[in-house]
Parts: sequence; C-alpha cells; structure tokens
Amino acid sequence: MILGWLFELPGGAAIVEILVFAIGIYAILRFLRTTRGAGVIRGLSVVLLGVIISFTILIESFELARLRVVFENFRDIAVLGLIVVFQPEIRRAIVRLGESPLFSPFLRREVKTLQRLLRGVARLSKENIGALIAIEREGSLQGYIDSGVALDAELNSYLIESIFYTGTALHDGAMVVRGDRIVGASCLLPLSQSQSLDRRLGTRHRAALGLSEETDALTIVVSEETGKISTALHGKLRHGISLEELEHTIEEALGLEGKG
Repeated sequence: MILGWLFELPGGAAIVEILVFAIGIYAILRFLRTTRGAGVIRGLSVVLLGVIISFTILIESFELARLRVVFENFRDIAVLGLIVVFQPEIRRAIVRLGESPLFSPFLRREVKTLQRLLRGVARLSKENIGALIAIEREGSLQGYIDSGVALDAELNSYLIESIFYTGTALHDGAMVVRGDRIVGASCLLPLSQSQSLDRRLGTRHRAALGLSEETDALTIVVSEETGKISTALHGKLRHGISLEELEHTIEEALGLEGKG
C-alpha cells in the first residue's frame, strides 16, 4: 500500500531506490560493526550513499539518459571494487555470522572455566608475569587469531601460565579465549591511539584498550612490572583491580551471573 503510494508520487521510484540503498547499507554496517575495517567502511559508505542519492535525484529529475548509463556502470564497478578491497573484512564478518547463535547452538560457558581463568591470572599476578588475554564475546576475533598461532586447547590455569612464562615461544602477544577453549596465542592486537592513557602503562595495556575500541571483546592485562590486573571493555580501561572485581567483570561481560 505504502510502496504503491510512493510510486505514484513524482520521483517516487527514486525515493524507493534511496530507501532500499539506505536500508541495505545500514544492514551491512551493523553486520560489519565489530571488524577492524568497520570504521573505514562506514566512512566510505556515507560518501557512497551521498553520491548515489545526489546522482539518483539528478537523473530522475532531469531525465538524463546518458548520465544514467554512465552512473549505472560506475556504480557496478564501485561495488566490485569495494568487495575486492575489503575482502578480508568481509571474510571475517562471514565467519562471525557462521558462529552466531542463530546458526549454531549456544555454547554455555561453564563456571569452572571462569575459575580456571581466575586461578591462572592470580598466579601470573603473584609472580609478576606479564600477560594479555582477550576473551571473545559476540564479535569474532578470528582476524586477530590469524595473526598469531592458532590453538585448540581446553582452557586451564597451568596452560595459561605456560603460555606467558617468560622465555617461551608464545609469551609475546595476546592469548585468545573462545568459550572454554584457548584458540590462539602470540596474537597481535591493535594499539590504542588514545592520548588520555597513562604513559606509565605499557604496550600490553595499549593493545588491550585498542582491541576494546574496535571490538566487543573483554581483555585482561597482567603487568610484568607490578603484577597489577587491568581490564579493557567498550573502550574503557580499568587499572589495578582486585581478583574479586575481575571475577565480577567477567561474569557480567559473559552473562555468567546467577549461574553455577
């Protein structure tokens, strides 16, 4: 009914096309919002949307047949170019979609996994062993896992200590946790460019904050110098928290409160 009314209006077809483009771009941005290329894609999409709207209105208003042909050809080439340029980000988004609860049974994170993680962090903190642990939530961290060494091991405190023990091959970089599995080690994370971060904090803290700015992951840092524990989530860094505060943060972030 509404679409029929729009088509009867002068330039109604153009309005419908604009709405379709807008809804499509919005859906794509929502789909890619946790990937590393989301910011770039968002900017280009705004520019592309503006160009499409401007040319569509111009062509429909003045019935410019030749310009229509040129514009349609350019539009097809631009879409193909974007697919080629952002192929890695698109691949990561497809991987994330395949891991969505919509397409696979929800894997419940058991409380024992939380306790193993806390025990490992407590030992690292006590012995002043530096660590960087990224816990995957809804957004996939597969792109960051690919930058390190892929693993598939049950999460336990002894393995956490072994990975970060000074001198081992995997102690540099981040460990990535997915559910109750350790899926990556020695992974590279993006460094935050925030100017408000305390300059006394090192690269691990900047990497933890950087990941939290680009994804919804929860990242845990253990300082090599002081043994203090920090967390980064939603672009905010909490420094020097207790184990009890860490436990509450993990429970809240992963929806474990009230379980067990």
